[in-house]
Amino acid sequence: MCADCSQRRHGDCAKEVEEQILSKQGIDDYLTTLDAFQRETLSILRQTILAIVPEAEEGISYGIPAFWLRGKVIAGFAAYKHHLSYFPHSGSVLEVLKEDLTQYSWSRGTLQFPVGAPLPKVLVKKLIATRLEQISNLE
Repeated sequence: MCADCSQRRHGDCAKEVEEQILSKQGIDDYLTTLDAFQRETLSILRQTILAIVPEAEEGISYGIPAFWLRGKVIAGFAAYKHHLSYFPHSGSVLEVLKEDLTQYSWSRGTLQFPVGAPLPKVLVKKLIATRLEQISNLE
């Protein structure tokens, strides 16, 4: 809950949106809270994303690590008790790539993958390319 406006959902007030700070340190801090296997797998994913989009800015959005390009969130990830998740920050990216996702559990906005099994670089490249294509179509 936001202390400034009493809204329950993150992002419901300008104060919280401003707190989505673009900071490499935010992701570093997030990763330090995880167990070693989660941290290692998500660190590999982070490196993969930055290798694909080196100009991406890093930070925290909605409480999870995220990557921005030209002011738009293009990717994010998080750790959960029994899996890790990749967030394309679009409700249609995963549907477009569903043929590439047959070995994963996924829903409209979340791709789940096991701890200790980083997403393949070729898949991350497709996820990001699809998201960037969607963004460019909106501009």
